[in-house]
Formats: sequence, C-alpha cells, structure tokens
Amino acid sequence: MGAIAAHVGRKRRLFLPFLVPAMALYVAFLVLPTLATVVLSFTKWAGAGDTPKPNGVGNYQQLLNSEAFQFSFVNTLIYVFAGGVGTFVLAFLFTMVLRDMRGGKVVRAILFFPNIVAPVALGMFLGFVFKYQPHKQGLANFILTELGGTAQKFLAPDNVTWVVTASLIWASSGFFITILMAAVDNIPPYLYEDSDLAGASPWQKFTNITLPLTWDVIGVAGVLWTINALKIFELVFVLAGPGTYSPPNRAWTLGIFVFDRTFGSNGTPDFGAACACAVAMIVLVSVLVVALRRLMRRDALQY
Repeated sequence: MGAIAAHVGRKRRLFLPFLVPAMALYVAFLVLPTLATVVLSFTKWAGAGDTPKPNGVGNYQQLLNSEAFQFSFVNTLIYVFAGGVGTFVLAFLFTMVLRDMRGGKVVRAILFFPNIVAPVALGMFLGFVFKYQPHKQGLANFILTELGGTAQKFLAPDNVTWVVTASLIWASSGFFITILMAAVDNIPPYLYEDSDLAGASPWQKFTNITLPLTWDVIGVAGVLWTINALKIFELVFVLAGPGTYSPPNRAWTLGIFVFDRTFGSNGTPDFGAACACAVAMIVLVSVLVVALRRLMRRDALQY
C-alpha cells in the first residue's frame, strides 16, 4: 500500500505543474471575462469615461423589444439549423461518393480550400459573384440573364440571409467532409466488402455501416458547427453592408448586434446592451450544445 501511495503522490506532483498554468489562463481569459459580462449586462454603461450604473433587467427588456435583436436572433437560428442541415447533407453525399472514388484525397483537398480563405476575402469574392448592377452584373446574374432569366438583387436585405446560408454551406462543407472522411477511413474495409457480397446498395451501406460507426464524430462535428454558426460576423458584414457602417437590421446576426451596441451606431456605445446580447449568445449556445449532445448520445459500437 505504501508503494502505491508513493506512486500516486509522484503522479500528482508531476500533474499539478502542468494543470495550474492551464487553469490560471482559463480562469483569467475565459471565466472572469464571462462573469464580468454577466455583471455588466445588468448595468447601463457607455464605456471608457463612464461609470456603470445598475439597470436591473432593463437591458434584457430592451433586447426583447428590439426589432434589430429579433432579426438577429432569427437570422442566427437560420444559419445554425438551415445551414447545418445543408452542410451535413452535402458532407454526407460527398462522403458516400469519395470513399470509393479514385483520387478522392485530391478532391477532398480541393473541397477544403474555401476554409483556408479569410471570411472577409471570401465575402468580397462572393460580393462580386452576386452583385446586381445593370450592364455590369456579377457572375450569378450574368449566368441567370444568359439563360433567359431576370437579374435578381441577391444581396438585398430580404434575400441576403439565404445567400449567406448558401455561401456558408458551400464554404463549410469541405471542412466537415474532411472530418467525416477521417472517421470513415478508420472503418475496417472488410465491413464494406461483406456488404458488397451481400448486395447492399450505397444507401444501405451508409445507413448500416458508415453512419453508426461515425456517430460520435458526427456529434462532435455538430457541436463545432453550432458554435461557429452562432459567431458568424464577417461574411454577413461584408456581403450585406459594403461601404456602410453596418448592414441593414434585417440582415443582422447576434454578433453584428453586439458590434453595433459596442461601437454605437448613434455615436453612443451601449456596453450594457452588448453584454446582455453576449449573455444571450452564451445561453443559446449552451442550450443547443447540451440538446445536441443528448440527441446524439448512444452506446459505443465495437468493431
């Protein structure tokens, strides 16, 4: 027993020097700022030079009554759910095709390319693609008119949310294809060989082999998508509001709402409202992630 206790003591002495710095950084740069954000969300504060004044739940009431926040909240949910469904459907389709495709790794690398482009640069490129300007149309409208259609204002406030959603699906699918294909590569080939001998269709192989054996990876990918979708800012900002202070309210996301209240669209910042919106984002992502993890929970499969 004494030898075991000594061994455990040595492990603890080795463990603590690595744990303490990491925990100190975690508390300093994540826990404390989060707590400060929650406290400031109950105050009225215009930033430097002003003193925070207790405001109760006034900032949260302002959010509920704000049309800009309502648009921001709905648009963010559209990106999370519609964008997520589209991205994963596309990722699964490519996963089924690329698994048996010669040169699949090259195609996978090409599909991943949009993820290494900065969102601002990607937004500028897509702005040219979807531009509406008579006699000088963007690529999308040029093709549309050449096919006999009518040029559309893709980047109008009423349409830009869906354009951004489609752009996110296109830009993000390569990242999740890479993740899913990494999981598929670990599935023993003999399972697919046995299914081929049994005459299974590609859909049957996907639902009975690929999907069950990559379920945990899919759950992690879903969490990553949810967190990233809630933080969408640059792509919307560039596409919906080129040359302006910020996009029209109808195109806002929660991130843009925080930006607007922080820097003050009317010249006076409202840090209290910005913090309240940030707290709403924290609550929303926590609820969605917990719900997703519960939905995706299942017993581990052995193979």
